Amino acid sequence: MLDVFRTAAAEHLSKSLGIPVETAFSGVDLAKTKADFTVAVPRFRLKAKPAELVAKVVDNFEPNEYIERVSSDGVFVHFYSRTTTLTRHVLGQINELSKPTEKCPHGLYGTNVTGAGKKIVIEFSSPNIAKPFHAGHLRSTIIGTFLGNLFEACGWDVTRFNYLGDWGKQFGLLAVGFERYGSEEKLQENAIMHLFNVYVAVNKDSKAEEERGGPEVTNEKASAVFRAMEDGDEKTLALWSRFRELSIKAYELVYARLNVHFDVYSGESQVETAQIHATLAKLKEKNLLSTKTKEESRPDWDNKRGAGAKSAEATDVDSVTGEVAEIKVEDATVPDAGLALAVDLNKWKLGKPVVQKADGTTIYVVRDIAGAIQRYEKYAFDKMIYVVGDQQDLHVKQFFKILELMKEPFVDRLDHVNFGRVNGMSTRRGEVKFLDEILDMAKESMMTQMKSNEEKFNLIEDPEETSDQIGMTCVKIQDMQSKRIISYNFDPARMTSWDGDTGAYLQYAHVRLCSIVRKVAHQVVLRTDPAQIDTDLLIEPKAREIVYLLATYPDVVRTAIKTYEPSTIVTFCFKLSHLISSAWETLIVLNQEQEVAQARLYLYTCARDVLASAMRLLSLTPLDRM
Repeated sequence: MLDVFRTAAAEHLSKSLGIPVETAFSGVDLAKTKADFTVAVPRFRLKAKPAELVAKVVDNFEPNEYIERVSSDGVFVHFYSRTTTLTRHVLGQINELSKPTEKCPHGLYGTNVTGAGKKIVIEFSSPNIAKPFHAGHLRSTIIGTFLGNLFEACGWDVTRFNYLGDWGKQFGLLAVGFERYGSEEKLQENAIMHLFNVYVAVNKDSKAEEERGGPEVTNEKASAVFRAMEDGDEKTLALWSRFRELSIKAYELVYARLNVHFDVYSGESQVETAQIHATLAKLKEKNLLSTKTKEESRPDWDNKRGAGAKSAEATDVDSVTGEVAEIKVEDATVPDAGLALAVDLNKWKLGKPVVQKADGTTIYVVRDIAGAIQRYEKYAFDKMIYVVGDQQDLHVKQFFKILELMKEPFVDRLDHVNFGRVNGMSTRRGEVKFLDEILDMAKESMMTQMKSNEEKFNLIEDPEETSDQIGMTCVKIQDMQSKRIISYNFDPARMTSWDGDTGAYLQYAHVRLCSIVRKVAHQVVLRTDPAQIDTDLLIEPKAREIVYLLATYPDVVRTAIKTYEPSTIVTFCFKLSHLISSAWETLIVLNQEQEVAQARLYLYTCARDVLASAMRLLSLTPLDRM
């Protein structure tokens, strides 16, 4: 939106300094002062002294339709947009483009076509089958959903990819456990919770056998089941398929509640055996394979998305808490006399990751490599993003480096979007908090607070849905309002507060913008033709501040797609909410002269539409009442 004003500033710089308009345009930045744009003249690297160049720019300026004045401060030149032109252009664009459509659910205002014709695959969420969706999956799911929305808003063809942890020895353990502790009745009642309890119980058996030092019957049976899976045993695969489908159905309920959807449910099991063999053959052909003995000092972890830093193939689950406990791969999977195959990445300080165990089974990293190749062959993507926590930074660097050494043509199209941890997600007994419990807690808190105002509560059409949406907004905003790499403490009281920058406050800001249309309807009904609204009457400084902030939204979106930061959009939402809150007493609509009232109501409806658009980009549902 501001590009037309940037261009006007760039054209003046071009004439004054004798540089191409394109060069000048790249130097026009949004100002951090009270100006609209700032230019650091030395960045153009011209021969004359900066002070002389600045004077030339200022002295040669003549006001025009877009820029009304310039000023200088040392080597900086500041440009000020003409307020009447800015207001008319910005509000007109918002009115025309901000309404959501089927093809563009976030509205067109703020979007761009920089990704037109390009394809992106975004892998995120990725829980392990037969395990409840716990809070540890939350960040990947929220950030990945935001990125999918963001890239779509910038014209990309997005494929949302859920790479399930649906293969490996942990399933063998689950199958053994279900034989011992499984109940068809409980499976029908709550499949995921029952399978999780079975998994915890059988892990307790396995751990007890290990501590006794005798035969590890449970572990041996689990290994046998997994070998049967890899050998294609129909009965074993039928049980695996059933557990997988039940898990996906349960996850879909959580995703629907979170306003999340996927285009593809894939997983380790979907990586073709032929592709894995071809990958190992290519590693051998490129002379990248070496052996690795159990005695080598550096452990390798078989990293799975859904288990945080370590996988269930290389970890155990505490029988009481369900928390992940660490077991070294060498101790768990590599026979004493055996040699595993690995890729030596010590030259790049990335260790020596195993790609094939001594017993011939593949490790997770080789399935990641084969899976990436398989995806490129199928989707021909221009970019693929893995939304995976920072606990797996090493693992991702390893398999990216191996793909580079294999000279795969798409390696420079891969990106890892990492994020910090959520602390304080366990109960006092150390048990994992499941996401449904967290969402229910937030919903109940919002319902209680909504009921405190009986008059407003009675006007809400669906209190259950409304309280659920506010609760989810609270959970998501707490997660997205800081830079994603920063770990944070989960604070239910702070999260569900109406004070400060919280999800509840953000929804309230949108609801209040919606309510003004209802409150003034007996006096002012907004004209449908913007040409009949005199925006020149918006002369107050506060109105100008709001218009300028609304004008920056397309730039905010462009910044977010460069940094992959949802906090950029969240910050914009709160800035706009606070600015609107500070304007209510000066930009009054009720009992005002009709033309002034029309202009102010127009401003508020445009602010509402942009706030709603930004909230939808964050996968939030803007509410009309609460």
